[in-house]
Amino acid sequence: MIPTTTAVRLFGDDFTARPDDAYAELRAAGPVAWAEIAEGVRALVVTGRHAARDLLNDNETYSKDSRQWADLVAGRVPQDSPVLALMAFRPSLLYADGDRHARLRRAMDDCLARINLHLLHDRARAHAGHLVGRFAGDGHADLMSQFADLLPLRVFTDLLGCPAPLVERMLDGCHNMINAGPEAERGAAELAHCLAEIIQLKSRRPGDDCTSWMLAHPARLSPEEILHQLVVLIGAGTVPTAAWIASTLRLLLTDEEYAGDLAGGAITVRRAMEQVLWTRSPMANFSVHYARHDTTLHGVPIPAGVPVLISHAATGTDPAVPHPGYGNRSHLAWSAGPHRCPAESHAAVIAQTGVETLLDRLPNLDLIDADAANRPGPFHQCPATLGIRFRPLPADTRTTAPVSPLPAGGIRDHPARDPRHDRHPPP
Repeated sequence: MIPTTTAVRLFGDDFTARPDDAYAELRAAGPVAWAEIAEGVRALVVTGRHAARDLLNDNETYSKDSRQWADLVAGRVPQDSPVLALMAFRPSLLYADGDRHARLRRAMDDCLARINLHLLHDRARAHAGHLVGRFAGDGHADLMSQFADLLPLRVFTDLLGCPAPLVERMLDGCHNMINAGPEAERGAAELAHCLAEIIQLKSRRPGDDCTSWMLAHPARLSPEEILHQLVVLIGAGTVPTAAWIASTLRLLLTDEEYAGDLAGGAITVRRAMEQVLWTRSPMANFSVHYARHDTTLHGVPIPAGVPVLISHAATGTDPAVPHPGYGNRSHLAWSAGPHRCPAESHAAVIAQTGVETLLDRLPNLDLIDADAANRPGPFHQCPATLGIRFRPLPADTRTTAPVSPLPAGGIRDHPARDPRHDRHPPP
């Protein structure tokens, strides 16, 4: 039974400005506590790391199928609630259990495994260089809107075989959907329309890209299943990666531990990236589950049919668990169990390459507002803006030419290797 007492709000101006205060209030109520994630929408939120790990690995007790959401089924969730864009059921692996999840996950894993990480690095570096070149002569920029937001989407549209005219529409759809604001449902619809167009195109003219591979996969996914698989891939692969890039840059430019050490290269950048996953998880509160029957989790009653969110942000800073150090990757930023993020390596390549390319091109930059608020919404943790100042680059040192098309072999053109620990000089 959902309590009628006031719950901690994970949306609105106060939460956007001071999310840690909300997590502290939730922790005070126990490892699992009630929260309001949108107007009139209650959920349980897990802030204890041990409790979160136990839930994520207990597939017998908990389901991902949001058709079990009791309030939604009973009509008690506002039809225009912004959280429905990410929580309402869709026929993708994100909402699947058991054999159906295994089938969809196998198709996703097989397609991602065909992506060459070395070529992915090259594409990310080319796109990052192009984006930096567009503002390199200005002496100032907002790294959120002019760089971090754009880089993952540009790379993922390459991976999907997306025609250039659809790129901007997909960017708009992704951000409206995950921001959980008034435009969330419109954003989800726009993204779906774009992906449907890509699927139709690749059905007629297959290529070496994730969409074509999904269409040809032995699991024989239906067009609807493929569309929603790609919604998960583009939605989960772009906005969280943008937040990861931005929060890493903010940490590198403000934390005294990193000051003056940016020349340390890939090791320094990679350590900062891991620290961000512990302390500012890009997906703040997500991994929604539903108890199949009334149960308890670490002593807290869990009613059947109530959304239970994992606070990836709060579990990474759980004071009840000794911190193993930022070099340890036991955080839950990627979730855990059978629904752990399948594109961890791909996101890491894009994020690290983007951060390194920016710092290579603009070595003497200053952050204008280190304390900028987060973007609104309960699901993600991302700076709203990331303003910088720097010495403008001469015109002959900028790279603003469009990124060249993919080679004939597509995104699996070169022998595979993982470039995340390489260090490349700027082109």
